[in-house]
Amino acid sequence: MLTQQQKRDFSENGFLHVTGVVPQVMIEAARRKVYHSIGNVGIGGEDLENHRSGYFCAELMADETITDMYNKTPVFQIAEDLMGEGKVQPVHRAKTYPRFPLALGEEPEFPRGHIDGIGSGTNGQAKGNYSRGFTAFAVVYLQDVDGPFSGNFTVWPKTHSFYEDYFKEHGGHEILKEGMPRAELPEEPIMVTGKAGDLVFAHHAMVHGACQNGSANVRLATIARIRHVDVEANGADVYLDIWREWDGVRELLEEEVAA
Repeated sequence: MLTQQQKRDFSENGFLHVTGVVPQVMIEAARRKVYHSIGNVGIGGEDLENHRSGYFCAELMADETITDMYNKTPVFQIAEDLMGEGKVQPVHRAKTYPRFPLALGEEPEFPRGHIDGIGSGTNGQAKGNYSRGFTAFAVVYLQDVDGPFSGNFTVWPKTHSFYEDYFKEHGGHEILKEGMPRAELPEEPIMVTGKAGDLVFAHHAMVHGACQNGSANVRLATIARIRHVDVEANGADVYLDIWREWDGVRELLEEEVAA
């Protein structure tokens, strides 16, 4: 499904924006469930014993209306194009994030990013811990995001390869025990705009975040962590070998070296 150029762009930048991947009938069903949950269920999923704060749509994480957007659409084929046929685990859970507008008159701040898996004490891991339990993000917009500073999923291009080099130069991935490394990144962030049904597919080592929402609309996006079949066996060492779980990308890079 992906072109060689799209694979090349992914290898260079660490993310790919593909339009119209999820059919609108599936988007509308998911959006209806999400808004019902926000209005009638509210925040849940709190588990302070395991360092997890509460969040919206907790009861929908394993709902097939949500997971089918990944398993029964071209999202799964895109993952296999990049990671290898038969190498992608089905998505069993995906988290929907509403990003609400700031108060009227409050201006959004410049985006800040992070790498997932670094413990904060409220994200499922204690401070000082870190883990690498997935291969990629797959972000599906459930509503249009037409401009910047609208709660956009935000990426810092080329940071996947930047941090591979950084970890090698600073004694390995164990530096993550000290928290998110604060280095001068290679490029400015991109606040990804798009339409409902668009996909943003990003490498697990990308610096990313959600910018503040200075628009009049709620930003709705569902995010799944895409896992290679060998993700647990490979563990954190993949921080130092970022294409180990990406057969489609490695094949492209090997062909270009041989050409």
